Amino acid sequence: MGFCALALTVWWTRKLGSATMVGLIATIINFIINPAGVIFLGFTAASVIFDLVIWVIRYDRVFQKRTHVAASVIPASFLSAAVAGLVIGTFFMAAPALLKWGGVLGWAALHAAGGVVGGILAFTLIATVARAGFSYRNGNESGRDKHFRARRLERALL
Repeated sequence: MGFCALALTVWWTRKLGSATMVGLIATIINFIINPAGVIFLGFTAASVIFDLVIWVIRYDRVFQKRTHVAASVIPASFLSAAVAGLVIGTFFMAAPALLKWGGVLGWAALHAAGGVVGGILAFTLIATVARAGFSYRNGNESGRDKHFRARRLERALL
């Protein structure tokens, strides 16, 4: 679900740093709830990588068509999750646990597989929301328009 939050945030804002902020906010919440949960720093690193990858591809290309969303969000999630696995495996996992899963690279591969699943879920969510008529706006709309778009989204997701 983390990559759904990152992808939806980037889709909505289309600004560099938005996914990173989501990652940082999630990390702060994690440390408030579980101060010993340093393993969550892998997601923080993943959010930065996700943000940079989508920015390098360019927002106008990524969100131009549904096929572009799938072709960019899923690989970005894959790469970001692999980086999270590398960070977690390198700095936070005990050696005996790592050996059971193929070392640091095995741990990164498991995270990358999860990133593909997260990317597919993110693509599905973005496609559903966009199909419902809820799309990126540049902020030049009235409160009434925002209200109607929010209602359309609510009906589409229920």
